[in-house]
Amino acid sequence: MIYRKALTLAGALAVAAIGASGSALANAEVEKRAANPNEWGAPGKDNKLTRHSDLKDINTGNVNKLQFAWSQSTGALRGHEGQPVVIEDVGGKPMMFFVSGCPEMSKCNIVQGLDLSDPDRPYQIWNYVKQTDRDESAVPRACCDTVNRGPAYADGKVVFATLDGFVIALDAATGKEAWVVKHAFPDKGETITNAPLIAENLVIVGFGGDEFAARGRVTAYNLADGKEVWKCHSTGSDKDVCLTGDTNKANPHYGTAGQDLGIKTHVGEDWKIGGGAAWGWFSYDSELKMVYYSTGNPGLWSPSYRCAKKTHDECNTGEFDNKWSMTIFARKVDTGEAVWAYQMTPFDQWDYDGVNENTLVDMKVDGKDRKALVHFDRNGFAYVMDRVDGTLLRAHKYVTVDWAEKVDLKTGRPVKVQKHSPLELGRNVPACPSAMGGKDQQPCAMDPKEPTKAYCPTNNWCMELEPQERSHTQQGTVYVFANVYMFPEKPGVTGKLKKFDVLTGETDWEVPDQYPNWGGTLVTDGGLVFYGSLGGDFRAVDRKSGKVLWSRKLGSGMIANPITYKIKGKQYVSILTGIGGWIGVPVTAGLDLNDKFGAIGATAMTKAANLDKIPQDGSLYTFRVME
Repeated sequence: MIYRKALTLAGALAVAAIGASGSALANAEVEKRAANPNEWGAPGKDNKLTRHSDLKDINTGNVNKLQFAWSQSTGALRGHEGQPVVIEDVGGKPMMFFVSGCPEMSKCNIVQGLDLSDPDRPYQIWNYVKQTDRDESAVPRACCDTVNRGPAYADGKVVFATLDGFVIALDAATGKEAWVVKHAFPDKGETITNAPLIAENLVIVGFGGDEFAARGRVTAYNLADGKEVWKCHSTGSDKDVCLTGDTNKANPHYGTAGQDLGIKTHVGEDWKIGGGAAWGWFSYDSELKMVYYSTGNPGLWSPSYRCAKKTHDECNTGEFDNKWSMTIFARKVDTGEAVWAYQMTPFDQWDYDGVNENTLVDMKVDGKDRKALVHFDRNGFAYVMDRVDGTLLRAHKYVTVDWAEKVDLKTGRPVKVQKHSPLELGRNVPACPSAMGGKDQQPCAMDPKEPTKAYCPTNNWCMELEPQERSHTQQGTVYVFANVYMFPEKPGVTGKLKKFDVLTGETDWEVPDQYPNWGGTLVTDGGLVFYGSLGGDFRAVDRKSGKVLWSRKLGSGMIANPITYKIKGKQYVSILTGIGGWIGVPVTAGLDLNDKFGAIGATAMTKAANLDKIPQDGSLYTFRVME
């Protein structure tokens, strides 16, 4: 397979054919829907992943009248880390589409299409479950629960991915298959949990599997027919990673083409199982024609095997950075060529996957207008970068961080602290934040009119990590080799909702919670921030003061992201429930909570936060103001 088909004559002809069929208008459609406050047309509301809505019918003055309107079962009890999309005009009717988790293959990634013509009484007009060629081995190979982060929509198609590796486009009006491609392969450790990105005429998607020795890659498919356009890996040769002579031109110290750093910075041939999977969120700048996403850990958690030297200092010179894991990539949408690539945690020793969302906002930094990218990483630092050329502008700690003193803005490298850096086999090391990060994939929300402020759900716990001996290098088999014990940083507080200034590094306010916040946020022009707790509390907070103005107890904990939309003059707020994710998998899988190392440390946190007392339930809940 030619790694970048768009550069070939055949690829050019394919793109031309798509334009002739009308699908080249897909990006204009996505942008138009993003500008329509009545719709929630993309996973992050817009392709810049702001999760911001202009709607203000529900506001600080009337949110106390917000009441339950309707609910709908997802057909699965767990795994809802995404959100629905709401489209005003599908065959002349407003519709909502959402995808369930995958607790088992018979109930794996159920898609529902709801007619919202009567917005208080929606009616399901179709549902879809793929029935053929399923791979049941995907369920036990899904590190950290069988979750799904939702669908995308354009050109009359609902596009989503299945845990066992299919990317599927459905006719939005009928639920019939438009096309199906096999993208990920569980026998190689690959499973799909992320929402696709629709940018221009392309569907862009990655997969997870670092803990099963997968080798990360991202692929772009034609929205019209599912044919592959380009494919870029996270490890391997410059050609495989789609680096060019212009990659990192403004910041060559990040690493440049000509050296095959995706091979050279790994030990032996470990790059072939070197992780770097892109299982989180994707964003897109339609003016720059650039796609942004981040990659995960380099696979093996026992770091000494990923460095050919012996000491902490020798392993952190840059020679064994394990590129391009833990990296923010900015790629040209039409070819996949990397414009810039910045590695946040070189030679990772803590599983600080870099897959969290990259939110695109414009702001003034040090007196200069910047097209910025904001990234709250699992490693506990909030990064502000120039999204045009990758220049690092800020890197502030947004939770307690002790593994690094700071990030050097000139070199881009963290200044690591040896006593909190596990390396040697059997050496138990404490570190903050835990491997689950200052936050995991749960996305922050940002209002472009207030571009330096982020409303973020955070984790507030630490860990002890003890590297173990590696016993195999087989893809598709658990590939961790570390004992991890996680514990709350402060007893009784495991989650916080935080308003954080990404330029100053200051916290404006925070809302502490007994339960972890594993779901994302929504910020509105009504002066509100919505979010859900794993304890089952769905809340609306005054975005200025941080005061909780409204709260309702739902049927289960939330790991999903709230949305808002407006139909027939009424604004609604919806969220999926169903405890799960890495933090919830000890409950959903019925693990022994007395094993403090279970689920790579999640059992200890489950026990500390009393998550075993939260019932399981997979439903979509919807609210509106009742006069």
